[in-house]
This record gives sequence, structure tokens and C-alpha cells, in this order.
Amino acid sequence: MSLDQTGLVKQPQHNEPAEVVKRALDFKTQGSQCYKDKKYREAIGKYHRALLEMKGLCRVLGDPDVSTRSSSSEQPTISKSTLTDEQKGAMENAELECYNSLAACLLQMELVNYERVKEYCLKVLRKEGENFKALYRSGVAYYHLGDFHKALHYLKESHKQQPSDTNVIRYIQLTEMKIRRNAQKELKEAP
Repeated sequence: MSLDQTGLVKQPQHNEPAEVVKRALDFKTQGSQCYKDKKYREAIGKYHRALLEMKGLCRVLGDPDVSTRSSSSEQPTISKSTLTDEQKGAMENAELECYNSLAACLLQMELVNYERVKEYCLKVLRKEGENFKALYRSGVAYYHLGDFHKALHYLKESHKQQPSDTNVIRYIQLTEMKIRRNAQKELKEAP
């Protein structure tokens, strides 16, 4: 136990960047285990905690934009000054994995929030435009939100990467069928 200048017990510093990185990665790992155990609500909580740690680290490191960003806008980027390249890379990868995993968890829920799934996937795609899982899940979200043309775009992009994925093929077929039905309905309703 150490004392400060006034003779009071010093509180340990919990916001050292390396410690925050470790905590964030630990929460992400715990979230992944919860997902594997089919504890989706618990996994969502762990992934959110990991993201909060990362956002807190941005504040500690003086990222001026982090406090003004809303949760639906761009995700924070890790400040380049205090972290090692390895830590920066780990945090950026963890951030994308958390958003992608959050989308996966939400898709497993009884009542799926497709708007949120779309939001998380688009955050991943802003940084990794070719991410198969984010492309596929975006397509699924847009399909269920009724935006079939955007759904088809994302599904076809994911199909380019994994042409034999049966889930992608099935959603492409469903989406094309919806687009055809909507076009037929519009023709019948036209004067």
C-alpha cells in the first residue's frame, strides 16, 4: 500500500492504456465464450462493456471527437499517441469483432432488432468493406426491414466471396422473389 503526499492511500490507476486494452480484450473474449454457450444476452453485455472500455480509452488519450459522437455515428478510432502499434491493431480488430459479434447475437434473439443489426454491420463495413459476415448480416437486416434492393446488393457482395454458402443463396432467392412480387404488385396497381 502506498500513500500520496497528503498521507492518504493512493488508489491504483485503472486507466493505464495497457490495462484498459487488456480489460477490453477480456470482455470481448468473455462475450465470445457466452456466444458459444448460447448466452446471447450475456454476450451482448460483454461486447458492450468491451466497447465502453475502448471508448473510455479514447477519452483518456484525449481523442477530442469521442465525446461529441453519438452511438449511431462513426465508431471511435484509437488515439495514435500512447498505444503501441500492437495495441492499436488489437483494439481496432477487437472493436470490429465486437460490432460483428453484437450483430450475430442480435440475430439469435427471439425479437430481432434488425435496425441495430444493420447499424452494427455498417460500422464494420466502413472499415472492412469486404467483411463476409457483415455483408451477409447487412443483407439479412435489410431484407427484414423491407429494403430488398439494398438487401440484394449486400447479399450478392457476400455471395462473391463465398459462392457456395447456402444461407446466402437462400436469402438471395428470397430477396429476388420479393422484388419480383413487388414489381408485379406495382404493375397491377398502376392505372
